[in-house]
Amino acid sequence: MNSYIGREGYRHDVTGIHGVLLVNLGTPDAPDRKSVRRYLKQFLSDPRVVEYPRWLWWFILHGIILNIRPSRSARAYRKIWTETGSPLLDISRKQAAGLDRILKDRFGEAIAVELAMRYGNPSIDNGLAVLHKAMTTNLIILPMYPQYSGSTVGSVFDAVADCLKSWRWVPRLQFVNSYHDHPVYIRAVADSVANHRQQHGHGDHLLISFHGVPKRYLLQGDPYHCQCQKSARLIAQQLDLKEDQWSLVFQSRFGREEWLQPYCDETLRELPGRGVKSLDVVCPGFSADCLETLEEMDIQNRQLFMQAGGERFNYIPCLNDDRQHLEFLAELIGSCVQDTPRNNADDAVQSTLNRARSMGAPR
Repeated sequence: MNSYIGREGYRHDVTGIHGVLLVNLGTPDAPDRKSVRRYLKQFLSDPRVVEYPRWLWWFILHGIILNIRPSRSARAYRKIWTETGSPLLDISRKQAAGLDRILKDRFGEAIAVELAMRYGNPSIDNGLAVLHKAMTTNLIILPMYPQYSGSTVGSVFDAVADCLKSWRWVPRLQFVNSYHDHPVYIRAVADSVANHRQQHGHGDHLLISFHGVPKRYLLQGDPYHCQCQKSARLIAQQLDLKEDQWSLVFQSRFGREEWLQPYCDETLRELPGRGVKSLDVVCPGFSADCLETLEEMDIQNRQLFMQAGGERFNYIPCLNDDRQHLEFLAELIGSCVQDTPRNNADDAVQSTLNRARSMGAPR
C-alpha cells in the first residue's frame, strides 16, 4: 500500500499559493572525479537521455563511460569553476531570486519560486517539498529549455510526476513545455546579440548553436529540431540578417551514431575557408551559461575556429539573469497565474474556517 504525504501544516484559515519550480539540467557538486562521476551516473542513467536497451546501456555506462569520462569532464569543469562554484548553479540561483522579486511585486506573497536541477542538487524532490510545505495549490513547472525535447523537458515532467505520486492532495499543475517562438524570448536573444555587437564589434557571420540530439529522436517524432530551426530563423529575422549572414549548427555530439546536422565543430573548421574570419556565436537553447557554452563553445570551439584560420571569435553570453530575460520569464509565469481559476482565496477566510469546524475539522 502506498504511503502518501499529508499536507504538512494544512489550515482551513490559510489559502494556498502559486508555487513556481524553475528546473535546469544540473551540475556536479564539485569539479572533481568523484562528484562528476556521481552526476554523470544519474544523468546518463535517464532513459529519456539515452534511448538504448537498458541491459546494453548498463554495460556500456558502467563498463566504459563511467571509468573514462569523469576525469575528462572534471578537468573541463575546473576550467570554468568560480569562487561561487558552478556557473550554471550560481546563475540559476540569481535567476530564481530575481524572478521571485519580480513576481512578488506583481502578485504579493501569494507566489513563491524554488529552483531545482534535473540531475544533482538542488533536486526536484527537494524543490517540490518546499512548495508542498508552503501549501501550494497551483503548481507551475518551468523547465529552462526554450525548445522542447523528450530528453530535457520530457525528462523534467517524468521527475515531477514521480514526485507527485506521493502527494495526497495533488495541486493544479501547469507545465510550460516550450517557448521557442515566443516574441519576447526572440527579441531578448536578438537584443543580446545586437548589444554585444555594439559594445565589442560586429563579426562577419552569426553562428546560432543549439545542443544536439541523435537524429533518430527527430525521426521518432521529437519536435526539437523543428523548434530550433524556427527559433534561429526568427532571431535572424529580428536582427534583419540576410541568409548568408548567419548559420544554424548543433553542438555537443557524443557517440558514433548520426546526430542532428550541421555539426558545429565541422562548420567551425569550414567557415574560415569560406571567407569568414570574424565570427559571433550565440547559444539560444541554453538559458544560462554552463559547461557546454563556457568550456565547449568558448574554449574548445574557439580553438577549432582559430586553428582553421579564423581571426576573431566572439562568444555572446546566454540571457542568464539579465533583467529583460527575467521580465520575460515573469510574463510566462504571469500568464499561468492569470489562467488559474479563482478559488478559496476569494472566499471570506473566517467563513471557510467556521464551515470546516462545523463539520468536525480539528482547527
